[in-house]
Amino acid sequence: MSLLTPHLGFFVWTLIAFIVVLLLLKKFAWKPILKSLNDREANIAGAIATAERVKSEMAAMQNENEALLAQAREERGQLLKEARDMKDKIINEAKEQAKLEANKVILEAQDAISAQKMAAITEVKNQVGKLVIEISEKILRRELEGKEAQEAHIRGLVDSVKLN
Repeated sequence: MSLLTPHLGFFVWTLIAFIVVLLLLKKFAWKPILKSLNDREANIAGAIATAERVKSEMAAMQNENEALLAQAREERGQLLKEARDMKDKIINEAKEQAKLEANKVILEAQDAISAQKMAAITEVKNQVGKLVIEISEKILRRELEGKEAQEAHIRGLVDSVKLN
């Protein structure tokens, strides 16, 4: 049974060996181990902070991109509206210009028709006047005895005259 119960000397030497190993570990291994653990913890914390910062930057960039897209859509819509308005304005101006030109052409045509009408009326009057003068001249040249002979002669002259 002596194997199961340790002697006091064995216990003391074990305790002294443990304390020596503990002091050696504390002096040479504990500080580098703790330092490497602290460094690793700092690196992990830095990586987490960087990841969070990158995540927030990405969210900000995404929001900015969405805002830029919305602004671009709005500008596109405004440009399309301006283009439609400009098209309508140009079409309306062209219609007004065409109406003015059509009215001008119509007025010129009416003036030309009136001038031609007046010229035709003047020419008809001149021809009628000439015919009256010719007939009167022929009647006056010929002396007729009776009224019936004069009327027959006038009818004959009128029938013989060709109208243009």
